[in-house]
Amino acid sequence: MNGTIAMITFRAMLGRKRALLLLGLPLLLLVLAVGLRATGNDDLDVSAQTLQRFGLATLLPLLALIAGTGVIGPEIDDGQIMYVLTKPIRREVIVLTKLVVAIVLVTVFAVVPTLLAGLVLAGTTAGLTPAFTVGVLVGGFAYSAVFVALAVASRNAVTIGLLYALVWESLLGSFAPGAKSASIQQWCLSITDALTDASPVRSSVDLPVAVTLLIAVTAVATFLAAFRLRSLPVASAD
Repeated sequence: MNGTIAMITFRAMLGRKRALLLLGLPLLLLVLAVGLRATGNDDLDVSAQTLQRFGLATLLPLLALIAGTGVIGPEIDDGQIMYVLTKPIRREVIVLTKLVVAIVLVTVFAVVPTLLAGLVLAGTTAGLTPAFTVGVLVGGFAYSAVFVALAVASRNAVTIGLLYALVWESLLGSFAPGAKSASIQQWCLSITDALTDASPVRSSVDLPVAVTLLIAVTAVATFLAAFRLRSLPVASAD
């Protein structure tokens, strides 16, 4: 990891309009949680559904998409990444640094709000809050790696990421068993299911399979991002 690249990336991410989205999305989840608690609609079933649908299935992939594509995509689009590539820094270090920044942003803006929303809604009942917190944290690693790889590989990374998160996982995943099995969301839900006794939390993917796939997807996406970045021609910086 390179500290200078990380600092520049943090400053760029938190100083752009993306920062408003990074703050706005978790704020909506917290407002929803407070509203449900204030109106008495915070039983275990409602709490589980809220954390799953708005925390795991919506907040996490969207935040990871913003962070994962934002840490490197704009630099590739405007050519600024070429100035970094001319430095004696290994491409793997650049990718890992960008990935770490994305994961930190997802942790701050998705994992922590999920934890706070869970505490507001259910406290520590049935282990629901820590289970979803761990599920979102693990998912943050996988989603971030995938979206960083997409940002390096394509200028349409945001569109492709939205199609995956909103169409494949949310829409097709509700009806097609095959889509559920190939869903980061379901893999994270499997981990969450294993950590809580709450009956509304159920995953269609076995835990060993989910853990294996999460590790594999994170590793492969990181490798592909580094491989693709290595193939970018430095001469295009001119």
